[in-house]
Amino acid sequence: MRFGPVALAQSIGGIVAHAVRHDGLVLKKGDVVRAEHLPLLEAAGLRDIVVAQLEDGDVGEDAAALRLAQSVAGAHVQVAAPFTGRANIFATNAGVLTFDGAGIDRVNAVDETITMATLPAFRTVVEGEMVATVKIIPFAVPGAALERALHAAQGLSLAVAPFRPLRIGVISTLLPGLKPSTIVKTLRVLEGRLAPAGARVVAEERVAHEAPALTQAIATMAPLCDLLIVYGASAITDRRDVIPASLEAAGGRIAHFGMPVDPGNLLMVGGLTREGVEIPVLGAPGCARSPKENGFDWVLHRLLAGLPVTGADIRRMGVGGLLMEIVSRGQPRTGEAPVPDE
Repeated sequence: MRFGPVALAQSIGGIVAHAVRHDGLVLKKGDVVRAEHLPLLEAAGLRDIVVAQLEDGDVGEDAAALRLAQSVAGAHVQVAAPFTGRANIFATNAGVLTFDGAGIDRVNAVDETITMATLPAFRTVVEGEMVATVKIIPFAVPGAALERALHAAQGLSLAVAPFRPLRIGVISTLLPGLKPSTIVKTLRVLEGRLAPAGARVVAEERVAHEAPALTQAIATMAPLCDLLIVYGASAITDRRDVIPASLEAAGGRIAHFGMPVDPGNLLMVGGLTREGVEIPVLGAPGCARSPKENGFDWVLHRLLAGLPVTGADIRRMGVGGLLMEIVSRGQPRTGEAPVPDE
C-alpha cells in the first residue's frame, strides 16, 4: 500500500487519510476519492491530498478484519459487519467466554497492522455483549500478512459456553452463634448469583456442623440436584476438616482444596457420583455469603456453564486473582487486623 500526498489528478480511487471539509464538500477519513470530487477539491485550494492507494495483493481493512474475525468465531458468538477496519464479535447467549489466550498472542505477534482484543477468558457475559474485536490498523494489509495471521489463528476459537438452568442443592451447617438470619441472607445472595443462569435452588437443608449429620445430608441431597453447595458454619481449614471429610464419607472425592484467589482462598471443589454421573460439590468459602465478587463466583460460573473445573484450572486463577484490598483494613494480610473466613 502506498501512502502519502499525491496530486489531485492521481488521487482518484485513493482512500482519504484525513477529512476534508470546504463549502459543502465533505470527504471523511476512509472515503474513496472519485472524479467528481476533483473540481471541489481544486475549488478548496488544494493541489494534492493525502491518500492510501492499494497495491496488488493488498486486502482492504474491512475485508481483512472480517476474514480474521470469522476464522476465530466459535459457538454462540456472532461477527458483526465490519466498519473502519474493525470487526466486532458478540455473544449470542449468556454464559462464560472461552478461548486460548496463547492463540490471541500468536495472532497479535504476526504483524503490527493486525490486532485482536478480547475480554478476559472465562469472563461471564450476557447476550449481545461484545466479547472481542479485530482491528486492522492501516487502510489495507498485504495479503501475505493476513494469511500469516489466519495461520496463527488456526485452532483458536472464541466461544461462549451457555449457562444451563441447573438444579442446585444447598446444605448449611450450624454452630452456636450462627444466626438464622445469616443463612437466610446467604440463600438470598446465592439466588442472585444463580438468576443470570436460570438456575434455581431446589433443595435446602440445615444440619449440625458434624461429620455424621453432614455425611447423611450430602448422600441424601446429591441425587436431587445437578450441583451441591455446602456452606459451613465454620470455614474449611484442612482437607480433613468436617466438610471435606463428610464428602469423602458419603462416597465422594475432593478434587481440590484452596485457591489462589483472594477473597475465596478456602474453597473446596469435589464431586459425588450417582448412577454414573458425577455431581459437583462445592464447599463454599465464608466470603461466598457476600454478594461481592470472589473466587467462589469464578468456579460457580464455570460449573453453571457446563465447564469442568480441575485442580489445574484453579491453580491457573492466580494471575488476576487478587480481587480487592482495602487500605483502611489496616493491612490485614500482614497480620495487623483480623481477616474474616475466606
